[in-house]
Amino acid sequence: MAKQKKHPQGTIAQNKKALHDYFVDQKFEAGLALAGWEVKSLRAGKAQLVDSYVLLKDDEAWLMGCHITPLKTASTHVIADPTRTRKLLLNKRELDKLFGSVQQKGYTCVALSLYWKQHLVKCEIALAKGKKDFDKRHTEKERDADREVQRAMRTKGKDE
Repeated sequence: MAKQKKHPQGTIAQNKKALHDYFVDQKFEAGLALAGWEVKSLRAGKAQLVDSYVLLKDDEAWLMGCHITPLKTASTHVIADPTRTRKLLLNKRELDKLFGSVQQKGYTCVALSLYWKQHLVKCEIALAKGKKDFDKRHTEKERDADREVQRAMRTKGKDE
């Protein structure tokens, strides 16, 4: 009997800039149509989602701007394009919900993270509204205040 391979676990890449720039309303899990060399690169953790976004057209969703660096040991006869558009695999109901929301004023669709789910690569996408500068400052102040409270709680327990 063949030895069972362990499936890779955890997050491959996160888009922290999206969480800073947008209010996230609703999250979706989408599959990703990938080439063989891309899966190998993702296993090595060579992906970036910094300026990526989701384009919705012709009843399909496409991941734009995601950079997957090709490995040097990958196939030599395939010309690897690191920033090619990749199809997101969603069911019809989810696509209809995304299309309806994006057509409303102020909504956009952004990619939040790439991660492994068993042996499959999944992309977490979200419906989001853009933040203004004062919203970003307010979020940062809240985060700093929470950090101070946590620090005070930890030091209070050690004093006794």
